Parts: sequence; structure tokens; C-alpha cells
Amino acid sequence: MRLVLQLVARLFLIVVLCLGAATIWATFDAYRSVDRATAASAQRVAQALQALYWHEFLLRSSRTREQLLPVPEWRTLETMKLISPGVCVEFQPAIAFEKPLCGQSEGLGKTPPRWFASIVPTFLGSHAEVIRPVSPRAATAGTVVATPDETAAISLAWEYILNVIDVALLMAAAIALLASLAIAHALAPARTIVTALQRMARGQYRTKLPRFRSMELAMIGSAVGELGGRLEEATEQRAALTRRLIEIRDDERCALARELHDEFGQNLSAILAFANTIETASTKGDKHNDVAQDARMISQATHHLMASLRDALKRLRNPLPAELGLEASLVNLVDSWRSQSSARPTIQLDLKGDLTDISGPAAITAYRVAQECLTNALRHGAAREISLSVERRAGDDDALLIRVDDDGGGDAARVKQSAGFGLTGIRERVAAAGGSFSILPARGGLSVAATIPLAA
Repeated sequence: MRLVLQLVARLFLIVVLCLGAATIWATFDAYRSVDRATAASAQRVAQALQALYWHEFLLRSSRTREQLLPVPEWRTLETMKLISPGVCVEFQPAIAFEKPLCGQSEGLGKTPPRWFASIVPTFLGSHAEVIRPVSPRAATAGTVVATPDETAAISLAWEYILNVIDVALLMAAAIALLASLAIAHALAPARTIVTALQRMARGQYRTKLPRFRSMELAMIGSAVGELGGRLEEATEQRAALTRRLIEIRDDERCALARELHDEFGQNLSAILAFANTIETASTKGDKHNDVAQDARMISQATHHLMASLRDALKRLRNPLPAELGLEASLVNLVDSWRSQSSARPTIQLDLKGDLTDISGPAAITAYRVAQECLTNALRHGAAREISLSVERRAGDDDALLIRVDDDGGGDAARVKQSAGFGLTGIRERVAAAGGSFSILPARGGLSVAATIPLAA
């Protein structure tokens, strides 16, 4: 899951939790606001009746008369204005058949659902009536009793919650949208960092990143840049070491070739000469002499050893590109394999592009790759047709592509895991040249490809 979506999901969860907490608080506050309105109504009506009481008391000039109120009539429009909606007020002691004076409750709030009307009183409790004396100094003046209407209180709470939820939802949507845009903008440089890492994975280690405003992203960008520099240095050092090892190995191979030619070649020639002499001397008297037959067998074995030695010397000595050039050496390589036996598979050579100016390590590496791939296809497979393609890709991506396809039915996975000296040497040479090497399954066999950059 993308990081932006994860952060937005977490933000959405936080918003939902805050919205739930706001709803609970709004429910409690709206439900208990009726208690505050009841107390305020009782207090206002008690103060109004207290003024009426002392006015009537002074007019009558008597301290012994009881039950002065409700005289004059206190159930007036002015008193009605002092009572909050959903609250009923009555005066005690009340006269017979007197009904409480209630504030307007019809149409007050929206009708709540049944589950809300049953849940809220269960958890928040019921409302208590509020009693206020008309006059603290005259206990006989009576009291004011304010009682809240339960149905009106729940309706008010429900309407208040709906209003709060509407505003909270709008705010939550706006916060989620703006925060998502802010998060996406803040994480946008992560794509640049990922792209840089992908280029580094392809070998482009010197990848310059822009300067980021965020301190954390700037630290990551700096670390990526340092990592790329170190990887490039390590790759250059490894390539230089590999080239040096290849040079040493080539020198050792040349020295070994000279030793084989000087020592084994001369000794084999001497053995062949002695065998011919023995055979000639033995056949003078008796053509069916056993010694002559042994001498002929020695000659045949010597010829076989000399042929093997010549093949080994061809592989050990300096490749032909150093002398003939890449194109001519590839033609010579294919012709030498074709001329060895008529029963060998068909070898097709396809050269594309200008190969005349390719020399030095690139030409030697290309020749060695083609030589080893042809040798493996001819010796270790049952191919009937082999194709050697060498193409030079000009332009900005100046590189040499060598590809060998055969129909010998080899297993690409097993060949990849092979630890033979031939394939290992090819991989080392191509890596030292800064190129790439791959072994893939082809139609009926294997496809071995190597890319050698020429700019380096």
C-alpha cells in the first residue's frame, strides 16, 4: 500500500475518532443544557415574583397576612417570556386547579429516532426539577418550581447534535482533503528518490538529486548521493582490479602457450620422428612386424596430441583482434570451426555496423565472448544450427552487442548456475568492460548475449 494512502487512511481514522468524540460531547452538552435552562428559568421567574411580592407587601402594609401571592395575577406575557422553551414553571403553594406555566415546546427541535430517545436517558439520566424561593427573607412568600419537559429536552439534544454533526462533517472533509493534498505534496520528492535509486540499480551511480526543503528528505537525498558515489568508486575499483587480473591471466596464458609450444611441441615432434624412424626400419624386413604396428600407433597418438595442443595454443595465445582486427578475427574464428569437420552444425555469422575501428580491450572481450560461446555450443550441445550475431549500436548508446543462438536444447537455468571457468571468465571480462551478460532460453536451445559499451 502506498505511503500517501496509509497516511490519509490514518488521518481519516483520527478525524472519525474526533468526530465521534465531538458527537458524544455535543450529546451530553445539549442534554444537560436543558438543566441549565431550567435553573435559569426558575431564577428569572423567582426574581420577577419577588418584585411582585414586595410591591404587593408594601401596598398592603401588613406583615401578618399570609399568602399575598399570586395577587396580582403573575401568569402574564412578561412572565412567559422569562421561561425557556421546554420548561414548565409553577408557583407553590398553588391555588386549586392551577396549571403550570410552560414555555413553547411545540415544534421545538426535530423528532429524534426511537433508539436515540431510549439510549440518551439511559446513559445520561433524567432531569431534576429546580426549586427557587420567591424571597430568601420571606419564607411565607412561596417557591417557584421549574420542571423540564423530557421529550422537549431529547428533541433539543437531537437537533443540536445534527447541527454539530453537519458542521463537523464539513470540517472533517475539508481537513481530510487539505491534509491529503499537503501529505501528497510533502511526499512528492519520494518519487524522485525512488527514480534515482532505480537508476543506481541500472548502474547510473552518479545521480544528482535536487535540494529538498524538508530536512528529513534532504538527509535521505544526501545519503543517496553519498551511496551512489561510493558504489561508483567501488565499481571502478572492482573493474580496474578485474582488468588487471585479466591482464595477468592473459600474460600467464601467453607464457603457458610458449612453454607448451617450446617444450611439448618439440618433444611431440621428436617422438613422431622417432616413431616414423622405427616404423621405417621395422618394415624393411617384415611389413607385419609388431614393432612397426606399435610405431604406427605411437605416430597416431602423437598426431592426436599435436592437434589437441594446437587447439589449446589457439585458445591460450593472444587473440587475433590484436593482429587482424575484430571483423577479420570473427570471420577467421567461424571459418576455423567450419573447416574442422563437415559433420559439424551450420554456423551463421551476421555482422552489423562499422566494426573497423573497434580495437583494444573491447575487441578482445568481444572475440573471447564469441569464441567461448561457440565452443560451448559445439562441444556441450547437440545443435544443428548456430547463429553468431555481432552488432554495433551507434549514437549516444555506443555499444557492441554479441549474441549466440543455438538449437541444442540446453537448460538456461542450469547453465546460469554453472561455475565453469569459461562462463566465469566471460562474466568477468564483460563486467570489467562495464557491460552486461545474460543467458536466456531460446527456441530449441539457448541465447547468450553480451553488451560491451564502447564509450568507456
